[in-house]
Amino acid sequence: MSRRERGPEPGSGGAEATAEDAEPAEPDGPEQCLSLLPWDRFSAWLHCVCVVGFDLELGQAVEVIYPPHSKLTDKEKTNICYLSFPDSNSGCLGDTQFCFRFRRSPGRTVSLCCFLDQMDRDLPVYLKKDSAYYYGYVYFRQVRDKSLKRGYFQKSLVLISKLPYVHLFRTMLKQIAPEYFEKSEAFLEAVCSDIDRWPPPVPGKVLQLPVMGVTMKLRIPTYRDKPGTTPIVQNTHQADAQISMALPTVHEVDLFRCFCPVFFHIQMLWELVLLGEPLVVMAPSPAESSETVLALVSCISPLKYCSDFRPYFTIHDSEFKEYTTRTQAPPSVILGVTNPFFAKTLQHWPHIIRIGDIKLPGEVPKQVKVKKLKNLKTLDSKPGVYTSYKPYLNKDEEIVKQLQKGVQQKRPTEAQSVILRRYFLELTESFIIPLERYVASLMPLQKCISPWKSPPQLRQFSQDDFMKTLEKAGPQLTSGLKGDWIGLYRHFLKSPNFDGWFRSRQKEMTQKLEALHLEALCNENLVFWCQKHTEVETVDLVLKLKNKLLQADREHLPVKTDTLKKLQTHINDIILALPDDLQDILLKTGTT
Repeated sequence: MSRRERGPEPGSGGAEATAEDAEPAEPDGPEQCLSLLPWDRFSAWLHCVCVVGFDLELGQAVEVIYPPHSKLTDKEKTNICYLSFPDSNSGCLGDTQFCFRFRRSPGRTVSLCCFLDQMDRDLPVYLKKDSAYYYGYVYFRQVRDKSLKRGYFQKSLVLISKLPYVHLFRTMLKQIAPEYFEKSEAFLEAVCSDIDRWPPPVPGKVLQLPVMGVTMKLRIPTYRDKPGTTPIVQNTHQADAQISMALPTVHEVDLFRCFCPVFFHIQMLWELVLLGEPLVVMAPSPAESSETVLALVSCISPLKYCSDFRPYFTIHDSEFKEYTTRTQAPPSVILGVTNPFFAKTLQHWPHIIRIGDIKLPGEVPKQVKVKKLKNLKTLDSKPGVYTSYKPYLNKDEEIVKQLQKGVQQKRPTEAQSVILRRYFLELTESFIIPLERYVASLMPLQKCISPWKSPPQLRQFSQDDFMKTLEKAGPQLTSGLKGDWIGLYRHFLKSPNFDGWFRSRQKEMTQKLEALHLEALCNENLVFWCQKHTEVETVDLVLKLKNKLLQADREHLPVKTDTLKKLQTHINDIILALPDDLQDILLKTGTT
């Protein structure tokens, strides 16, 4: 049978790049995806709210879970209990805020699947939710209270969410937690009712989120945003009694404040995070450990950090044995710890960051050398970076001078963070652009896409071929930094971050080819083709076309709505030209 005579096949294959001109689909709004039930809006933002208290006989215990129907396994409750309180050695008197991250128990189904997937698709890759993990956002209060046996009031209000919106939930807790500690359960119920009236977390829209008399205004980034830009959310006058608060970001931490204790080593830390090296942050409190871990993870943005990271990790964590064993090499993970026990337990780890109390920098930190691991004995060791790692790239003295000058001139820490974030962004983009350019060249040409054959496959990634491109189209085109870039790339290609990045690009490009194949089908005169072929071949074609439509919906292929409608019209026209008995069968087949 000739190529012209064969029916189109729904195969799988390559991607974007040379065929990248096809316009994206026009997705339906997430609000239209399904009708919302009570607590569905709440569930789009939070899994639940927990109150963790201290019981003299039981220790830490979950006292309240709201809404009451929220499901947590015993293992999840245990993790939340221990991660919601600072270690006793931290001595956190007063109010403390921090966050943690823990593994979800497997086997949980999500009722809002379509609703949440639509929003997840529009997020930058580094903000996409990881369904295997929950975040816990904590507001912990410890104050003296002689009326209690222990002499202290100790309680945590904890927001459990799949969303990595650190700044949003931190701001929200600061508003509601102090009042909750005074008013208790009824207040918590009112807070959750407010959240259940919030609009969905749609990327790209300015959202207004009212909670207990305060309206937070914010915008969640989209993948279409230019990296490094944050559209300003303006405060507008509120006609009612609501207080309006514009959030400059939903997810970013104060980079400069976090890196200030070790800012002479920021470039080396960027390399360690990029390469997915095992890193532990030893800090005096969960606030410092969690912020520093989150700052490290964000320093390779817009790349996604693809390994596990734990902003606050304790000896009671369910993965404690897995991550501290000496029977195998330390895993690719970033841990934030405060317990002195870890200084001994993790002393075999290759890279350790020891930080003191993070304060707003009022003076220039003194130059400190990288310290040898054997000098790290306890948490009393001096702040610094303990490693034998030799960076691939030469040190960029300019950024250090620029930040030092900012400290001397009392430049606001927000402005210092902007400088630092731009530096990391430019460094990461200089590194990743040659990879993007090479991977784009693996895309088949658009003229290779035939409606009568499966979409062509992407060409294989070849490390040698990629390395050859670096001589003329390497990072030297956008970065003045010298050093062993080739060595850095070779190391990166073995890392989880490369694996995660490449899989994501492969998926995008494969979906692009599937979409182009679907468009090629739409542009054919399929009814005419059927007139030249047998009923068996025509039925086979209809079933394949229906499968293509189902695939486009299931995999969210980047296809315009008009194209899908056109293909459906083709299918209907073909079916109507068939005998009545076949029409009845085909109209009922392949529609689910």
